[in-house]
Parts: sequence; structure tokens; C-alpha cells
Amino acid sequence: MAANAFQSSTPMKTPNPKNHSSASRRAPPPNQMESSVSAVADFKSRFEAYNRLQAAAVAFGERLPIPEIVALGGQSDGKSSLLEALLGFRFNVREVEMGTRRPLVLQMVHDPSALEPRCRFQEEDSEEYGGPIVLASAIADLIRSRTEAHLRKLQASVSSKPIVMRAEYAHCPNLTIIDTPGFVLKAKKGEPESTPTEILSMVKSLASPPHRLLLFLQQSSVEWCSSLWLDAIREIDPTFKRTMIVVSKFDNRLKEFTERWEVDNYLSANGYLGENIRPYFVALPKDRGSVSNEEFRRQISQVDAEVLHHLRDSVNGGFDEEKYGPYVGFSCLRQYLESELQRRYKEAAPATLALLEQRCNEVSIELARVESKLQATSDVCHLRRSAMLHVASICSHMVALIDGASDPAPEEWGKTTDEEQSDSGIGSWPGVTVAVKPPNHTLKLYGGAAFERAMHEFQCATYSIECPLVSREKVANILLAHAGRGGGGGLTEAAAEIARAAARAWLAPLLDAACERLSFVLKSLFDLALERNRSHDSDYWRKTGDMDGYIGFHAALRRSYNNFIQDLSKQCKEIVQHHLSSVTSPYSQVCYENDLVGDVGRFNQLSATSFVLDLSDAKDEMVADQENIPPKDQQHSTPGKATEAKDALRESQMTVPETPSPDQPQDVYGVKKDTVNLMDIGGRKRQARIITSGRNLEANRNQNTSILFGAGNKGSRTGSSYAEICSMSAQHFARIRQVLIERNIPSALSAGFLTPCRERLFVALGLQLFAVNDEKFMDMFVAPGAIDVLQGERQSLNKRQKVLQSCLNEFKNIARAL
Repeated sequence: MAANAFQSSTPMKTPNPKNHSSASRRAPPPNQMESSVSAVADFKSRFEAYNRLQAAAVAFGERLPIPEIVALGGQSDGKSSLLEALLGFRFNVREVEMGTRRPLVLQMVHDPSALEPRCRFQEEDSEEYGGPIVLASAIADLIRSRTEAHLRKLQASVSSKPIVMRAEYAHCPNLTIIDTPGFVLKAKKGEPESTPTEILSMVKSLASPPHRLLLFLQQSSVEWCSSLWLDAIREIDPTFKRTMIVVSKFDNRLKEFTERWEVDNYLSANGYLGENIRPYFVALPKDRGSVSNEEFRRQISQVDAEVLHHLRDSVNGGFDEEKYGPYVGFSCLRQYLESELQRRYKEAAPATLALLEQRCNEVSIELARVESKLQATSDVCHLRRSAMLHVASICSHMVALIDGASDPAPEEWGKTTDEEQSDSGIGSWPGVTVAVKPPNHTLKLYGGAAFERAMHEFQCATYSIECPLVSREKVANILLAHAGRGGGGGLTEAAAEIARAAARAWLAPLLDAACERLSFVLKSLFDLALERNRSHDSDYWRKTGDMDGYIGFHAALRRSYNNFIQDLSKQCKEIVQHHLSSVTSPYSQVCYENDLVGDVGRFNQLSATSFVLDLSDAKDEMVADQENIPPKDQQHSTPGKATEAKDALRESQMTVPETPSPDQPQDVYGVKKDTVNLMDIGGRKRQARIITSGRNLEANRNQNTSILFGAGNKGSRTGSSYAEICSMSAQHFARIRQVLIERNIPSALSAGFLTPCRERLFVALGLQLFAVNDEKFMDMFVAPGAIDVLQGERQSLNKRQKVLQSCLNEFKNIARAL
């Protein structure tokens, strides 16, 4: 701060009783006295207006650029003692240790009629003040109890919400100071380790607004070059343009001075603060004993006199009193603080008046909106119309999200595959032991994009499951049963039955999980649609469809939407299970289609037109024909069956007899079977081609009878019927899976989920919300909480408007007086 700024508001030289004559103490002329009285009255009116405005700002959370002084410094640097000295009485601020917990706003009001201090505390979350408190111990107890209660409520060790205390006293200046928690290097016992960092962050936040003056205190025993907290102040105010630096406990340093140059060098801060920066040097009484308020003030004056006496008489040559005298002593600091705040109040009055007018207009508009809502609560037709417009808007945004949208920001609102699994509560796919990573699994997606990715993930999970091998006993039971019924094709029938049972057991849970996962993706769109509705809202919608505040209605709308999606999920489960039942039916020809070559060609041609655009690794190429095939490392068979399955598949390439016996060797009566085109580990889809040949019934019977009882040469056996059945069942299972995943399920899920959301959502929600009588409809708007919230908001706005209008009127009067 510039030196001339200090000199314009403080005396150039500290009064010296030795040099003052009686003539210098003569009373000023009458006109000068009248002007002085008028100036004091103007300042007091401004001060009271700002105090009331500050109380309103604290109570209602208003951010107003009110000129304020913020006291900062390390713990034990003397901030509490300085506050007591300014107040003119002690109330044991240090004992409550509030410097480490909450800020304290001290509104000091000079009242000549208050011979004893009257202190009142502003109520929490209100602009009203409580009754006067006289006892100093009661003041300390109230600060302590409020601090502890507030921090306990927040479950925190530090809070930036201030305590406001108004002190009216004949011996205090018109001054407002915000006392902040003291900086500490280490947390106290019982406090979190993060307390020092939290205090520093909070104090910086309080001191950052440019309309606030900083009163920084530092003990005289700390050298400027090693001051930790001075560096913190530099981060807030690099040039000290709005910072007043106070060196506290100055009397502790006096004994080090013997020569004039030593004193002048120290008082100049050794040029460390800059040429135009002048700190204040203050010493206060050290006696913390119980003394009267009058004695306390006498001690303050006595310490000031003793400091000046030492500098003048105990130092060789004294000190440069003309240059540094206005900055030595508590009385000089007090005078400067009061005059500086007065000057800033006067300068800020026009801007404050304009801001108050703006805030009053904004509050009036907000109050009118709430009043309109409350009035509309009794108008059923208006509410129905507004509610329908709101639901229509939500549904339109829902369709836009399904069809593809980029707002709101996917980075904030979208989810990765892992986040979807975790948030949905479904977890991993049932029966799948490997990690399923579909294309774009690391990208944050929502809406239609997330739906398609979940479909691909389901397909990858399904293709990662192979037909499990069954025990020889189960195979024998099936073969013997078929042998008893007679007829040919025993091996094929047994393999098909095993494949159908495996498909029902392993694919049914996957289908249910897919429906649940897709329903979660669609349910997540509700919050996104609300966000889009808020950000895309036009003036028309705000005037005709503003439904904010109707808690019951919004809860009913969300509940209806969730029910709609849940019903779709239930229907889709039934549909896909029906498809599974159809494909695994004994009457299904899926396992016995002869002309599969052309069918495979049609599937390959169809798949060639579909693709997956994988953007998760910043790739631009299209990975064609991969939407249903998991990566190579994910194509595993059923756990524990890998080795046995490979052996079974190797044996499946051999010519085997058609026999119901699981252990009978092959012979020349076996059926020649074409080699199966099994799953290609690369990008091709699994295909199954099975061609069965008819047999003479009698020949089969003779063959089955002889083999069943062990006929044949075991030594010449090159394979087993058990391995052949396992191989054939794996082929049948792959065929069943392919038909489900390629033909039936994708179209069924898309038609079951997305089409109804596009075409029937608004009608479904409207039937649930609006196809009711007026009494039931109004339950959503007069339900407990809805009206109460609006009435509470109106009451708060009324109170805020009243206080701000009162402050506005005061500032208008001040502006006219100026």
C-alpha cells in the first residue's frame, strides 16, 4: 500500500506531551466542530447500513462486495488480543480456540450511551439477532457451543460459515473485522491431519474477494525473510495493494535496539516488503488477569506510551519519528483502520446501491414465480396442461437420446462398461468366467449408443460359452432310452438332446441378464432427459410447463417411467425365453437342417453388412463382421472342460458307428460324417453342418443290439461313441446359439425395448399420470412436501426481499446525503 495513502488518513507524527503547549489544545472553531459532527453522523449512518447489509448477506448467502477487513495470521500471532483491544474489553476469545474452527465477524458499533458493552449474536440461518449478552464468559461459551454444534452437524473440523457478533460500546470504534482461523503447521491432538490444509484453503477463500482488506499479523520475533505466512499472503495479494501488515508483540523486540539506524532499519522492513509498504508496529498488555474494562483500556494506552518512550529515550539518537511515528502504537492502527474503512464505505456506496437494486429486482421476479406456482396449485386445468407439456418434453428428449445425442456431455453423464456393471448391480454375466470387453468398453456412453454396446457385450458373453461335456452315465442313459424306442439316428438324437439341455441351462440366465442390463441403460436416461430439459428449456416451456418444486409429481413421473421400462423388461424376458424354448424344442429342425451351406452363406452375407466401430483405442477403422465375436483371449470353453473338449473334438473327425453304447468301438457299419466347420478363432462366425443318413431299420436294430452287448474288437478301436456324442452336441449347441444370437434375439430385444420407447412412452406415462380423476391427480401436487417446499421458499424470499429493500432504502438516503 502506498505511503501517501497511509499519510492521508493517519497523523504524520505521534503526539508528544512534552512538546505540546496549551495553545495547541484549544478547541476548534464552531464551524469546524459542526462539520466534524456532520461527518461523524454520515459515517455512522453508512456504517449501520453496511452492517445490516452484511447481516443479510450472511443470513441469505448473498455475495455482495461489501468493504470488509479480514484479519489473518498464524496461531498465537496476537489476532485475538488485537480484537479485544479494538473492542475495548476482554471476552477470552483465545480460550474458545475459535481461531482454528470458524470465522468470527465482529461488528463494532460506537454507541456513546453504551457505558457497558452490549453483545448480540446473529441467529444461525437468519438475519435476526438474539438478546444482549453482558457477561464476557457467556460470550466465550456461546462461541464455543455454536462452533462445536455446527462442526458436529457437518462432520468436519473446520467451517467457513461465520459467527456474527454485534458489539455496541462507547469505547469501541465503528469497525467490522472478520477474524479467521489462525494458520497452523500441524493439527492439534484429536483433529484430522488435513486440518492445517483446510484452514489455509478456507482463509484464502475468505481473503480472495477484491473488496476485502487484509489485516495480516506477524510476531516481531519472526524475520521477514523466514516468514511462512507472508508467502501465503503474497499468493492472495502479490503487491500488498489491499494488505495492512501489523507486527505484533513489538515490545519483545525493543531490547535489541541500541542505535537509531537499527530501529529505522527494522521499521522500514529492510526493504523486504517494498519501498512504499509501511507495516504497523503494535504492543498490547501481556497481563491476562481479571481486570476491569477501564483498567484494560488504561493498560493499552500505557503500553503505547512505554514503547514510544523507549524508542525516544533508550535508543541512541531515537528514531525517525516523522517517517515512522504514524505506524507505531495501537492507537495509530485503530485510527487508520476506522478511517480507511470509512473511506472505502463512501467509495463503494454507489456500486452497492446499483447492486442492491439489481438483487431486489431478481428476488421480486423469483417471488412472483413461486407465487404463481402456489396459485396454480388450485387450478387443476392449468396444472394438467403444464404437467402434460412437461411429460411431452421429457419424452421427446428421451427419444433424442435413444436415437443419438451428444448432450449433456457424455464425459460427465455417460458410463463405461465397468461402470454400467457396477451401478446396475448385475455384475458379471452368469456362467462367464472370463472378462467380456466389447468394442468401446472404455468410452462413456449413454442412450442408444450404450444400448448397442450392451447388446454386443451380451453377444460376446454368449459366444464365450461352449457346450459343457456331460458324464458317461448321462450319455448312456440317453442312448439306452433311444435304443429302447427303436429307430435310427441314436447318436444324433442323443447329441441333440444334450445340446438342447445345455442351451436351456446356460443361455437362459444370459438372456435374463441381458434384459436387466438393457433396462438399466434405459432407466438411466431419465436423469439425462431432465438435464436436457433444463438446458434446452425455452421461454415458452418455462412459462407454460415449469414444474420445478412439485416433488410429488416428479416422484410419480419417475416411478411411472421406471414401471414402464420394468414392464418392457418383463415382456422381453418372456419373448426371448420363448425363442429359446422354440429353438431347443425336440420338434425344432435347427439341429437337422441339411442345406446349411446356403444358410451359412446367407448369414455371412448378412453379417458383412453390419459392423462395429471400435473407438476405444482411438482407431478409425471399421472392424467388420465382429459384433458378436469376442476377442481371441475370451473364446474359452466351459471351465474345467478345456482339455477333455479338445480331445473330444479331435475324435469327432473320425468315422464312428451309429450306436447307443458310449464305449463301443467303431466299425465299418458306422455313419460317414462330414467334417464340422467349428469355431474359427479369427473373425469368422461358428458354423455347424450336420448331414444325417437314413438307415434300414432292421440293420440298425441288429447293429445296436450287437454293439450294446459288447460285440466287436476293442483292440482295434480308434475312437469312442462318447467322444463322438460330445463332438456332435458341441456342434448342435453352437448351431442353437448361432440361431438365437444371429436371427432371433437382437431383433426381439430392439423391438421389445426401443420401439415402445419411441412410439408408446408418452401414451403410457399419460395413462398412468393423467387418466385419473381430479382428486387423485391433485394428490401429486398437494402431497406432503410439495406445497410445504413452495411455501417455505416463498417465506424465505419474502424475508429476503424485505431485508434487501430496507437496505436499498437506506443506501438511497445515504446517496442523497452524499
